[in-house]
Amino acid sequence: MTALRMLWLALAIWGTIHPMYWFITWFVENEWSLLAMVDAWHANTATTGLVWDLTIAAVALTLFVLVETWQRRRFLGLLAIPATFCIGVSCGVPLYLFLRSAPDKT
Repeated sequence: MTALRMLWLALAIWGTIHPMYWFITWFVENEWSLLAMVDAWHANTATTGLVWDLTIAAVALTLFVLVETWQRRRFLGLLAIPATFCIGVSCGVPLYLFLRSAPDKT
């Protein structure tokens, strides 16, 4: 595995663990209320802007993954879509780059 692929994998792991620590901490403190978290995301204009920024990035990544999958026929990259929407863009982007950079099977 190349150094760059290891870096993508490390970033995907970090992009999973670090945000999930904060999400789980918040959920524990707020009785696992998803509606309360959505409300917190819109607590002020700064957080609302951040939510929209990440949402647009997630949609753009999803479209990119779908187009690339269609063209390259490498379906494992589709794992980045649920990773993006269930964990976050911080996991989805490096995960897709890790999967995409795998050597071609010949």
